[in-house]
Amino acid sequence: MSINVYLNGEFLPVEEASVSVTDRGFLFGDGVYEVIPVYGGHLFQLQHHLQRLHNSLRGIGMANPHTEAEWEEILTRLSAQLGESDQALYLQVTRGCTDVRDHAWPENLEPTIYARTKILKTPTAEEKRRGIHAITLDDTRWEHCNIKAITLLANVLARREAAEAGAQEAILIRDGLATEGAASNLFIVRNKLLMTPPKSNSLLPGITREIVLELAKQHGVPYAEANISVEDLHSADEIWMSSSTKEILPVLKLNGLNVGKGVAGETWEEMNALYESCKERLREGGDI
Repeated sequence: MSINVYLNGEFLPVEEASVSVTDRGFLFGDGVYEVIPVYGGHLFQLQHHLQRLHNSLRGIGMANPHTEAEWEEILTRLSAQLGESDQALYLQVTRGCTDVRDHAWPENLEPTIYARTKILKTPTAEEKRRGIHAITLDDTRWEHCNIKAITLLANVLARREAAEAGAQEAILIRDGLATEGAASNLFIVRNKLLMTPPKSNSLLPGITREIVLELAKQHGVPYAEANISVEDLHSADEIWMSSSTKEILPVLKLNGLNVGKGVAGETWEEMNALYESCKERLREGGDI
């Protein structure tokens, strides 16, 4: 089945879509992106994703090229191609094309807007319980990690180093504190308290992260947004990683050693079940 992509106002086959080699996204990684899950034909937390996109654009000095209603129309039409299948919808906005390769950019550039969708294969319940392995690495990224920028080389290298160590994720450490994963937010559980690092320029304000905190609040799960030291990390009873496409995954080994009992923990079981219920309500057309 051929799936159309959206590029600069047109829906066209991916084989026909092309971007100029003078695009600043290609030359400098000058742009931002979002990944939006779609469940049962419904875009998951769309307003929150669009607000984060707006914040990222503002963070790099770009105007938002569309209103929220315009974005919703584009993305709904794009996702409709796959019906009610679970999807991952990728959206990218770059600063656009220039005649001369220069770090400085001229005013009033026309942005390049690209979006496509694909089937989202989330882990099964059993795959989730089997969890993942992680390692710790120094956080060598820039100081604006709250911007969802397409310049991801440091993250790519961290994930590669994790893979070479037989792990699926790297937990990044800056000034003795754990910030987040190379491609995910971080949670730990210690003495029944769910903890995640507070929002700052050192981490991305994840949409799934916010849902987990809201669910914890609604269901009386003790939680705190607080700094997580390396010592906290290594003495945690549970460690989780979260993202829009990973959802919530338990980390069963850290640097080759068991986390807690080396199995998915009770708090993760509870929060994962609540998250799955949110998805089911959305599939049925309800509110999460």
